[in-house]
Amino acid sequence: MLGLASLRFTAFRSHASASTCGGNTSLADGGRLSFLVPEVDQVDTVPPENMHKWRMVIAYDGTKFKGWQYQPSPPTIQCFLENALIRITKLDRKKLCLVGAGRTDTGVHAWGQVAHFTTPFAYDCLHSIHSAINGLLPPEIRVREISAARPEFHARSSTKSKIYHYKIYNEAIMDPFHNCYAYHSAYKLNPHAMRQAAKHFVGIHDFTSFANAAHNDRERSPIKKITRFDVTEMGALLQLEVEGTGFLYRQVRNMVALLLQVGKEALPPDIVPVIIAARDRKELARVALSAPPHGLYLMSVNYDEEILKPPEGSPPNSFGRTHQLSKCRIPFY
Repeated sequence: MLGLASLRFTAFRSHASASTCGGNTSLADGGRLSFLVPEVDQVDTVPPENMHKWRMVIAYDGTKFKGWQYQPSPPTIQCFLENALIRITKLDRKKLCLVGAGRTDTGVHAWGQVAHFTTPFAYDCLHSIHSAINGLLPPEIRVREISAARPEFHARSSTKSKIYHYKIYNEAIMDPFHNCYAYHSAYKLNPHAMRQAAKHFVGIHDFTSFANAAHNDRERSPIKKITRFDVTEMGALLQLEVEGTGFLYRQVRNMVALLLQVGKEALPPDIVPVIIAARDRKELARVALSAPPHGLYLMSVNYDEEILKPPEGSPPNSFGRTHQLSKCRIPFY
């Protein structure tokens, strides 16, 4: 019933090829797609130096998920993506090496999360694997784009900047359609004061005061650069947009929390440099708690143009297929 194009790949430096042509798709497993894929012993014979890298741009509604980073239960975004790729490629997690640009928390959403994975074979066309991945994912997660990546590309370490949005619904009664996607403030906020405070974040600062203790033991420099922090009124919605070269654990939500206090006129805009200078998380905790996760979106991960250039001979990027109009006279939806 599904008109799915053949899922083909070719191994570089070899004349061997494999294909799932011939209608080898099914609607097993509760409506998710099932594919015939190359045997494991075929892909294991490809030398490590022949691994090929692929970049994905991913959008997701984080409401039901336990964040990005892999853990089998409760499920995470990375877990669902890896399971889909494992079924399609018949590779294990170690060989796929799926890496995301940002480790979003529980309840945080994304429109432009970026991740990369590797395979020991190169695809002739990316449309089929793109359709296959989305066919195996829950509807709250979608791969928006897939493309070939240069060997030196790394979703996390090649990052030039990230853009986050935080949405605040600023009316007395919450719109139920924004309930999971914006923070509700019944207090009438002062956007002008919030803009004045946000300006103090721009520049290179030690953001120790705005970082929660991370769950892992990686040491990260608290020195970060914020290039812009905009506060935009959109009717009942107030959108905070921040761009920076990198962010500490919960840094964005903690900065938003302080701006909310300024917006309520509980604190003056010049409290921001005071908290920054303290370099102590307890100083912020005395006046503001972290903003809830459901208003936060990872909108974009930016890279230098050179690192995004695909390798020579790579297939075109896939942005998904547009289905042709049906000639059937019976209405369908």
